[in-house]
Amino acid sequence: MAVAIYTTPTCSYCRMAKDYFRQNNVAFTEYNVASDTRRADEMVRKSGQMGVPVLDINGRVIVGFNKAEIERALHR
Repeated sequence: MAVAIYTTPTCSYCRMAKDYFRQNNVAFTEYNVASDTRRADEMVRKSGQMGVPVLDINGRVIVGFNKAEIERALHR
């Protein structure tokens, strides 16, 4: 399973998403889009959004911390 999360250091919803993954033993890769412009561009291409968090779970893109959508994406 490939899980990526695009974040910024001050985003509370980003922290919530990362905490959720940790509590559920889901390995993830974090990209800080505040300091990595290449990843920021990638995030916008994938999601069409500038806001964070953006999650990519096996190619399924979720904008924001939507627990129900995250659980559906993890358990397909």
